Amino acid sequence: MRYPYLVIDNSADEIQETIRVIERFPDYFCVGTADSKDDAINLILELQPKIVFLGLSTSAKSETSLAIVTDLYMYLNQLPCIVIIADTPKFAFDGVKAGVSDYLLRPLINSEVVKTLLKFSKQFSSATQESNIQEKNSTNLNNFNSDINKEESNPLICIRSYGDYQFISVSDIVYLKADNNSTDFFLNTGRKLTAYKTLKHYENNLEGSFYRIHNSYIINSNYVTRISTGKSLCYLNGNEISVPFSKTFKENIDTIIRNISPEYL
Repeated sequence: MRYPYLVIDNSADEIQETIRVIERFPDYFCVGTADSKDDAINLILELQPKIVFLGLSTSAKSETSLAIVTDLYMYLNQLPCIVIIADTPKFAFDGVKAGVSDYLLRPLINSEVVKTLLKFSKQFSSATQESNIQEKNSTNLNNFNSDINKEESNPLICIRSYGDYQFISVSDIVYLKADNNSTDFFLNTGRKLTAYKTLKHYENNLEGSFYRIHNSYIINSNYVTRISTGKSLCYLNGNEISVPFSKTFKENIDTIIRNISPEYL
């Protein structure tokens, strides 16, 4: 990975010398230069470099200073790594207080520049790896939550007949039919299962897409493909199945229609 840097210095010659030294390192590339405080701040905010090499001078005419660093705190929560380049250690103490990352003396010594850049490469690489780990963990967590939501949205139901327990997905149920004190389940696979509980029991326990439309029937509205009010019939599973509905449960029929195609009510 390559990392962008910015060079700030009052001297054009010093800017070129700094770039000449750093360009030996292919992991870093220059995105801009500035020779004044205002230009420096604007470029940092616009280009967001990883490193800023800030040249400081004791000259009274210099238009670059540590004020660049302190002013950046007004705009950024996290500053780029600031490296002071100066011909004297005079600015070191104030630099530490301002939060600069490193300090290089002129003339630039290749071995010192190498140490500084290797240190930043390690720091940036670790941050990238940590970010990748967090992103991966976040993705895994989202997938895990998605799986949980799928399970929660498609729970299992246990159908008991004497000593036989059968577990089916609620979404597989097309409709239920009362048979005296037992209930027949008709599944999308064509299977029929019998449970020894009343239809009323399942009316109270099946929610969401399940509606009672007749004294003898509960349907899964996800399988409704046609409703004939003239014939008082609900067609399910591609019109393969027809189930009667009664006036007593007309409100549930209206709810089904409203949920499927609200513009028609």
